Amino acid sequence: MKRFTERPRRDGRTHENRSARHDPVEVSEQRGLRTLHFAGGVAQSVMRVRDPFALELEYTRAAMLFAVLHPNPQDIALIGLGGGSLAKFIHRHLPESRLTALEINPEVVAAARSFFHLPADDERLRVILDDGAAWVAAQHRSLDAMVVDGYDRRRIVEALSSPEFYRGCAGALRPGGVAVFNLWAEEGRFHLYREAIETAFASPALVLPTEQKGNLLLFAARGGWGDLAWATLRARAAAIGATWHFDLGALLDRVTSESINRMQDSII
Repeated sequence: MKRFTERPRRDGRTHENRSARHDPVEVSEQRGLRTLHFAGGVAQSVMRVRDPFALELEYTRAAMLFAVLHPNPQDIALIGLGGGSLAKFIHRHLPESRLTALEINPEVVAAARSFFHLPADDERLRVILDDGAAWVAAQHRSLDAMVVDGYDRRRIVEALSSPEFYRGCAGALRPGGVAVFNLWAEEGRFHLYREAIETAFASPALVLPTEQKGNLLLFAARGGWGDLAWATLRARAAAIGATWHFDLGALLDRVTSESINRMQDSII
């Protein structure tokens, strides 16, 4: 068995670590991109070796719109760590926040720390090896933002896509808190996920398609969107994007007009 203490190969082949309980984790490197994926599955995380703290995949950049929808979040949770792209970015660029990342697979945590520059835990970062659904169910109005990105090698993890889980997400957020769900449209179940999320949050959700084929991000706010104005969001996106060196405004413009109209109708 290959160990994570070895350096990734540079020939496109993979290092593997296999567990009887979880999907086997593989790390490969090719053309300056390091990838974490489960055997036989799509990439879970991608890191540019020369810029390890940047968000390489567009959907991860789009997920950071939660900081536009809820400025200055203090307590943030990630359900699903992957290679730690979002964890690293939040830790570096939201210095006033405290981040808790949940990951059920110990080999994913090992890979993130050994190969993807995920920093050690400190007063602002805590990685918990646990069932994300159970952890969320135990929270009560303790979070300002949450990103749910839990997949196995084939699909969204069932425990992270049930009506009970979505109700737990809503309950874990403080009023006005925002949750981001990375969903997979090609499963043909997106409309079911959306309906369950909007029911749990008692509010319309915003839908954002990304360049990755099949990825759809869904943003939901506990207690609804209040008096949030689209012009305000555009101004925030421009200001924050300028400091992060990517175009948050262009990502905001990807939000579907249908979901914007439903959001605005709910405010009136």
